[in-house]
Amino acid sequence: MEAALAACALPSLRILKTKPRFRCSFSNPRLPISPNSLIIRKSSRFTTAVSSPTSSTATSTNFPPESETLFESGSDKFDWYANWYPVMPICDLDKKVPHGKKVMGIDLVVWWDRNEKQWKVMDDTCPHRLAPLSDGRIDQWGRLQCVYHGWCFNGSGDCKLIPQAPPDGPPVHTFKQACVAVYPSTVQHEIIWFWPNSDPKYKNIIETNKPPYIPELEDPSFTKLMGNRDIPYGYDVLVENLMDPAHVPYAHYGLMRFPKPKEKIDREGGKPLEINVKKLDSKAFFSKQEWGFSNFIAPCVYRSSTDPLPEQEHEYPAPAASDKAALSKRRLSLIFICIPVSPGRSRLIWTFPRNFGVFIDKIVPRWVFHIGQNTILDSDLHLLHVEERKILERGPKNWQKACFIPTKSDANVVTFRRWFNKYSEAQVDWRGKFDPYLLPPTPPREQLFDRYWSHVENCSSCKKAHKYLNALEVILQIASVAMIGVMAVMKQTTMSNVARIAVLVAAVLSFAASKWLSHFIYKTFHYHDYNHALV
Repeated sequence: MEAALAACALPSLRILKTKPRFRCSFSNPRLPISPNSLIIRKSSRFTTAVSSPTSSTATSTNFPPESETLFESGSDKFDWYANWYPVMPICDLDKKVPHGKKVMGIDLVVWWDRNEKQWKVMDDTCPHRLAPLSDGRIDQWGRLQCVYHGWCFNGSGDCKLIPQAPPDGPPVHTFKQACVAVYPSTVQHEIIWFWPNSDPKYKNIIETNKPPYIPELEDPSFTKLMGNRDIPYGYDVLVENLMDPAHVPYAHYGLMRFPKPKEKIDREGGKPLEINVKKLDSKAFFSKQEWGFSNFIAPCVYRSSTDPLPEQEHEYPAPAASDKAALSKRRLSLIFICIPVSPGRSRLIWTFPRNFGVFIDKIVPRWVFHIGQNTILDSDLHLLHVEERKILERGPKNWQKACFIPTKSDANVVTFRRWFNKYSEAQVDWRGKFDPYLLPPTPPREQLFDRYWSHVENCSSCKKAHKYLNALEVILQIASVAMIGVMAVMKQTTMSNVARIAVLVAAVLSFAASKWLSHFIYKTFHYHDYNHALV
């Protein structure tokens, strides 16, 4: 079960060019499936199920991109600004300094207000000359100081000091124009979330609207180490990638464990997958696979688990007694939180809570787990970066026409794309801050795969490991030179030949270790290319 779930950790969409699409009825399994046939109506709701095509004839046609029968009653548009968004895990935030983050195209400064004992999320703009407050500091009175001209603000956004204002003059620091916008924020599941509207009427929004609740992240019997990384492709590609298990044996070959099929048709061991999607609406959908359950909670959370969420247990038959006994012993979830940053940019927060092997996470440093997890992200990063541009060339609303989706394994991906098209017109609502059809230019490969600025700088564990390992490299180099120097100045009579050889060997080993460590640091914390042709 664990291996099967792990196989779905970082799926990616595979696009195949094709001639005009075909609509098929259901008799010949070799013919492609219409994405419109993935949704089957049941009573007052709709169930998504990819079933084998059976028709021996097909007619050339274009499928309607938005079929009303795909969704529950109503066609409400998704309001991107009426939802909570995660910013960062608090384990990766330093209370001593302000942090600049971008979410939904909004520049934020996140800082610890020691006077109120709370994390604060504010607009990352000083009202004086629009300098970024995230480049500032927290002063001795616990205020956020803009280091451009020294203006200081408290956790409510009020300006408390304008050094240039005469003390006997008008209290200009109390003017409304001197305040900084503050966003409602809260900490849930050890992650700081914010509401992307600073209007005072939303000040107490947490009382009526809360971030998505994931029960295993509050269960003390589960271990739940977190990681985060900035991703050089957009939100929609990131989400669909995580929903697609079929590519795991291919794009992540040799990196992840997954069940081997009884009969392998190729080196990687790909196989047909059964995925049934249910209850699709503007807020969420969930699905059942042979290894467990998946949930998409719009707009950010994708969860795969051995167990359904409590409110969805009635949708599925109760497991057999033997299965219940197994689940009670070993339970595992994969939680991916996908954050829209800007067109062509997103952020991923991940955690894999489990109730077994908990002691491992207490012994092994978090950065060690991040080595493999970052390698998995790198192994399909270029594929997805290029794919996003090809989707944009054809138009995101035409995704169904551009992509050939003939198998059951793409049910989650198709359902997400239908949700994205239906409720959001195939784009994040950036409110005019960006042109959604203009992506950042593709950087050189070493910058595209950069780990330091996309992860290490934002991860407290990896940042500390990087610092200490660099120090160890310098120590090994100094030790090597020192041993050679000692041997050189010692007279032949004062050091035996055996001792001289021992010192020489130690010096060589120390130098070799420093070179190996230098390579390890670069490959682990800076740049690790992935060539599929050579694995």
